[in-house]
Amino acid sequence: MQLHPVKVHPSKALLPREQQLAWKIAGVAVDPVPVEDAVAEMIVNRVIDNAAVAIAAVNRRPVVSARQMALGHPRDGGATIFGVDAGRRFSPEWAAWANGTAVRELDMHDTFLAADYSHPGDNIPPVLAVAQSMGRSGEEVIRGLATAYEIHIDLVRAICLHEHKVDHIAHLCPAAAAGIGTLLGLDQATIYQAVQQAVHVSITTRQSRKGEISSWKAYAPAHAGKLAVEAVDRAMRGEGAPSPIYEGEDSVVAWILSGRTKADRDGRASVYEPVYYQVPLPEAGEPKRAILASYTKEHSAEYQSQALIDLAFRMRERIKDFEAIERIVIHTSHHTHYVIGTGANDPQKMDPKASRETLDHSIMYIFAVALQDGRWHHVDSYTPERAGRPDTVRLWHKIETREDPEWTRRYHSHDPNEKAFGARVEIFLSDGSRIEDEMAVANAHPLGARPFGREDYIRKFRILTDGLIAPAESERFLEAAQELRRLKPGELHRLNVALPDGALVKGRPGIF
Repeated sequence: MQLHPVKVHPSKALLPREQQLAWKIAGVAVDPVPVEDAVAEMIVNRVIDNAAVAIAAVNRRPVVSARQMALGHPRDGGATIFGVDAGRRFSPEWAAWANGTAVRELDMHDTFLAADYSHPGDNIPPVLAVAQSMGRSGEEVIRGLATAYEIHIDLVRAICLHEHKVDHIAHLCPAAAAGIGTLLGLDQATIYQAVQQAVHVSITTRQSRKGEISSWKAYAPAHAGKLAVEAVDRAMRGEGAPSPIYEGEDSVVAWILSGRTKADRDGRASVYEPVYYQVPLPEAGEPKRAILASYTKEHSAEYQSQALIDLAFRMRERIKDFEAIERIVIHTSHHTHYVIGTGANDPQKMDPKASRETLDHSIMYIFAVALQDGRWHHVDSYTPERAGRPDTVRLWHKIETREDPEWTRRYHSHDPNEKAFGARVEIFLSDGSRIEDEMAVANAHPLGARPFGREDYIRKFRILTDGLIAPAESERFLEAAQELRRLKPGELHRLNVALPDGALVKGRPGIF
């Protein structure tokens, strides 16, 4: 890997595009390096994973609304939409919108956490939709997704968005644009413009994940995927973009990210002094392996809760009377404490009437339910009846989080053997005794007690789609997905999953 330094430059400097991050990203996208077998196999796993969570969410209200919007944009030879018969095709940007919302709704697909947050599986819907519409092969899809995962994860390794209250889709959109560029075999100059457009149009705030969290949490990545498709389309037609998008005088770094912080503290003239970020990118000829550093979810909850759910399952075996619990303290990382813990200072995170989206981002609620139930279910664990149970509310309100510097250090560690997303938990009982335990990574993590492999992804698919699709449809899809690398142009519709006739819920009417 080679580190690319990111500074802010005045317009008069005329920074050559060869020195710009967007150009370097485009260079990774056009590098013809072969995709390694392990990477291709993991891409298959994530295609299966995405389909599983999408079908499980297919009749939830946000997904229904997104699908209804997309159904208003039919296109001969276009892309498929989850749940809909593959014989019906739609405009790729709208298919990416519908499928992206379905994938994101349950918050149960893959994740990568470093300087920022990401769900790199969000790249799959836009890349696959364009591939279906443009008659590409399974091998080309794999190449495109290897690029998208690489760029997304490399940006997340280096550039923190959340500290500037910018939502993480600002890394997703340029990654998807780069992946589509690889898929279509575009030249570096075209991908460069598409990446810059994608960055420019995808800057949104983190209010979508703060306070009363709405359905936009599911829509935001789908919107980024849709924007990426449109950005590539414009660039293919010869249109340019704001440039340099990362390093310019009025760029996102200069006025929204760390350059703005520097200028506010030391004056606008100081913004040109430091190197703000060092972005790691593969060198020419270096395989794109970033997907292997990501990990999926066994439980339908925010990733930083995965290890804590598993830990709750383990600790509950030592508790005889839940009413004897006086308080629970979760010692964890800065991110967990301030994003899904009591450090967020969100009263909604303690509210039994909060939305599913908010409960999904309350580690206090999640730990209480996991501790009591010894299981986690993507529907049952979030129902109003479950959240409002009096004994659960009592336990929930006894839980607090505290930042522990060591867990924060491990969270940010670049050493995969010590990088951790867990916590140490203390349970104080009324008799004065204390139960204590800790877990660094979830069981399903590559370094966890039961790392996810192909059979686990298949089992997850079958569990989440059980009762929703016919057994024959399940087996047909799983066979097609595992043949991804051998699918020919015109065969990618086989990666769609359809519900039986009449099983799809119809939403309220809108404009489309």
